[in-house]
Amino acid sequence: MSLKTPAFVLNETQLLENLNTLASISKQSGCKILYAVKALPSAKVLEIAKPFVDGFSVSSLFEATLAREILAGEGEVHLTTPALIADELYELATLCSHINFNSLTQHNRYAAAVENETSVGLRVNPKLSFVSDDRFNPCRRYSKLGIDIDALWHSNQIEQVSGLHFHTVFSATDFKPLIQTIEKLRSYFGKSLKKLKWINFGGGYLFHSIQDHQQFIDLVIDLRRELGVECYLEIGNGIVGNAAQIIASVIDVFESDGKTIAILDTSVNHNPEVFEYQRSPTVLQHHENGRFNVILAGGTCLAGDIFGEYCFQHPLQIGDKITFENVGAYTLIKANRFNGHNFPSIYVQRTSGELELVKNYNYQDYQQQWT
Repeated sequence: MSLKTPAFVLNETQLLENLNTLASISKQSGCKILYAVKALPSAKVLEIAKPFVDGFSVSSLFEATLAREILAGEGEVHLTTPALIADELYELATLCSHINFNSLTQHNRYAAAVENETSVGLRVNPKLSFVSDDRFNPCRRYSKLGIDIDALWHSNQIEQVSGLHFHTVFSATDFKPLIQTIEKLRSYFGKSLKKLKWINFGGGYLFHSIQDHQQFIDLVIDLRRELGVECYLEIGNGIVGNAAQIIASVIDVFESDGKTIAILDTSVNHNPEVFEYQRSPTVLQHHENGRFNVILAGGTCLAGDIFGEYCFQHPLQIGDKITFENVGAYTLIKANRFNGHNFPSIYVQRTSGELELVKNYNYQDYQQQWT
């Protein structure tokens, strides 16, 4: 099959490698694994992940509905969100096996309505910051994510729930934050932790970038033995992040103020975090010692639709392919059609090497969105 650009290509081999790593860790430690749907809610990804995970973690009614449809009665669905909407509560309780309340007020308002339908937990903010950039820091000052650990300790509401949820990191490549967080929870809540049925560690750990998992395995075994709790881990980026590429074509090349600009048939609309966080994504064809410097730019009229300046071994020509790597997480789910530019076609590259077209968007999809 010929590939039409722009294209989002999911690599099944890499996805399965990531899932097998987590399945092995789960087997050795007893920790249950949840795929965090928010990273990439593709039904194809959920179907591939389903045999390797214990369920899905979600943040909304739509995600919960999709997760339950894919699971078809099997597996767990865990909900955590600051935006719990009263009118959706009953349906969420029927879809989700676990609901974590984000605030004490959420818990006070809604717990009684759902506790007979689902396992109720609280999201705690341990007030431990491991991320220097506050845009990614769930424990930043004035955080909206979770109950201040001191407020939870004073409230005694931990005695009224089945579990605790926390999330303290972003793209972590070691387990020190998790160890420190568990130590702080133990120091605050002591024997009350033994009354819980489960603890959810959240996500943010890139297991495929961590060589030695034994520290994590030992920690989970110790917790399960000491407290008698189930342990959960919610992984999104660590499953799909390095398992996809966006492939684009060069559609124009020209000079501007002495620099070469290459316009692509993709844009930051297809990878919004490039613009949001001013990142320069990894480009497969980039060579540090390449003699030809080129600014790769998207095809919209946004002046800041720029991917960055890269080096190439040969001058770029119209029709050349550019491959952005490690774009599996938080790309398509945030993508938009600014300027009426279409979404990328979605492909899966199977383990056999065969390319399968999963989704192709057309004008009718665009029209339906705006009429």
